[in-house]
Amino acid sequence: MVVLQLSGPAPVNLQAKFSILELAHGSRKHLTTLSSFSLPSLFISNSQQPRHPISSFPPVNESVAAIVFGDGSESRLYPLTKRRSEGAIPIGAKYRIVDAVISNCINSNINKIYALTQYNSTSLNSHLSRAYTGLGLGKDGFVEVIAAYQSLEDQGWFQGTADAIRRCLWVLEEYQVSEFLVLPGHHLYRMDYQKLVDAHRRSQADITIAALNSTRDQDPGFGTLKVNSLNEVAEFHVKSEREPMIVPSVQGVQASNDNSYRKLSSMGIYLVNRDVMTKLLNEYFPQANEFGTEVIPGAISTGMKVQAYAFDGYWEDMRSIAAFYEANMECIKGLNMGYNFYDKDAPLYTTPRYLPPTTITGAVITDSVVGDGCILNRCKIKGTVVGMRTTIGEKAIIEDSVIMGSDIYQKDYIQKSGKEGMAIPIGIGEDTHIKKAIIDKNARIGRNVMIINKDNVQESNREANGYIISGGIVVVLESAVIPDGSIL
Repeated sequence: MVVLQLSGPAPVNLQAKFSILELAHGSRKHLTTLSSFSLPSLFISNSQQPRHPISSFPPVNESVAAIVFGDGSESRLYPLTKRRSEGAIPIGAKYRIVDAVISNCINSNINKIYALTQYNSTSLNSHLSRAYTGLGLGKDGFVEVIAAYQSLEDQGWFQGTADAIRRCLWVLEEYQVSEFLVLPGHHLYRMDYQKLVDAHRRSQADITIAALNSTRDQDPGFGTLKVNSLNEVAEFHVKSEREPMIVPSVQGVQASNDNSYRKLSSMGIYLVNRDVMTKLLNEYFPQANEFGTEVIPGAISTGMKVQAYAFDGYWEDMRSIAAFYEANMECIKGLNMGYNFYDKDAPLYTTPRYLPPTTITGAVITDSVVGDGCILNRCKIKGTVVGMRTTIGEKAIIEDSVIMGSDIYQKDYIQKSGKEGMAIPIGIGEDTHIKKAIIDKNARIGRNVMIINKDNVQESNREANGYIISGGIVVVLESAVIPDGSIL
């Protein structure tokens, strides 16, 4: 029997008790995270009276700091992540995925936001710096990008989310906040974090985990919680590469016999008390690399009070190309389906670009969303998300697709560089037909091209030719050149 002594700073050897935890070689899977207009709180508070009245807590803009992870070493959205992180992927004609999470913070009155980035982070770092500098976050408000770094003490890059937070504590502790809110930056949802904070404080929890109110057909990968009628976490199930891990909670031994327990899927969102965060990372588990698969199970197994906060709204973790495609399609089907990009009470913020209005010349557009600065010439567009600065030639037909647009306007339609394929301008050429496809930014689609997956291929890697097929969806790579007359 192993006794876990928490009174001193000695590290807890979880491997002795749970050999499959493998702190030294934890999963490298990165924690990379729409509610209705009035989200009901499903949290059932602990029956114990709080030590301090709830009103004694300072407002969240003074007492909570958000830590947002925008990228990961592994991605399920390749090739959209070939040159960018998941959080930087364009969505909804003018936004980036990370905008949903940052906007949640701003709309929840959390104005101290740290973005920890590493993999393919150039685009994400640039976007965050441009979008949220001088946004009006208050006197002490900010969105600060902390890119991975090396120092005399740490010669390597961030080894995971826990390692990143540990190495950045010297920055994160600059302000005297009472809680840290850990957030994946590549999830699409709308949540009022103030309700999460209030539930956390009322229960006097050390850690509160936001979780989906019902388990999903596909496990998001952040673990499954077994909670009792008081929403106390009794067990934590984590899937590993070798075998599942079940971590019973010391506080939940008796609670696990509660017939009213239920299972929730973790969203990878954690609210952690400041002092608890420091002890977990520096004292109890100084070798842990991943927060969700190592630190959280460790905290539960040692008897810390870990609560669940059930979330009922829309949430998409972008687990595949098909999921990303559907999230875009849902934004054009109506306000009551999917993520609501038009919520005036909780707006979605992004980079102000000051582009001219879209020019439409004889085009027929139905059931679509069109971004700013597009040039649409006598084409037909149906059920499509058209990103900024998109140029579409005459007689082109675009159906049920996501066109991400371009970063620049191409002044000269004929390039004079002499490189093969450069005679094809950025945009979509005349007489081209595109159906159920994702066209990444700055792609050059020639004339008379057919991107329709006529053979209904489900999976195909044609990256050398500028595209792949995933789940039956054709994905044209960023800056790819598709020659005139091609059939995909």
